[in-house]
Amino acid sequence: MEYFTVKFIHVLGVVLFLGNIIVSALWKTQADRTQNPVVIAFACRLVNMTDLFFTAFGAALITIGGIGLFHATGIAISDAPHLTIGIGLFGMAAMLWLTGLLPLQIYMSKIAAKTVQAGESTMPAAYEKSRKLWNIIGGIAVLLPLGTLYFMIFR
Repeated sequence: MEYFTVKFIHVLGVVLFLGNIIVSALWKTQADRTQNPVVIAFACRLVNMTDLFFTAFGAALITIGGIGLFHATGIAISDAPHLTIGIGLFGMAAMLWLTGLLPLQIYMSKIAAKTVQAGESTMPAAYEKSRKLWNIIGGIAVLLPLGTLYFMIFR
């Protein structure tokens, strides 16, 4: 592929990926502050939907574009330690998302939906515990890609 094509794919992936993880965290945090199970359930559903599309699709575009850029530029990974660090941080963020955030989000969404179905006005303790863990893991999962962005731009 041509350099500008793969660069466009890569940058589009970064915009979708970073934009979604930051906006999702904001939506979810603001919904939790309302303490309204209906609002929280709605936000949880949207976070799950947008994560599966924008985060996963963005990550795929980042990967495809990144591999394409390696081929288009002929850069050897051994000649670019900043790329190795950036790729490592991105990989760690992906693992956190797959093993921590995604399962927690699905679990919290189920709790919120059941709470709304039961007509309850407060979220159960299990949700609150999960929310706190999600905030910690999510904070790290946002910082890692921002670190990746730093190493990819400021060699």
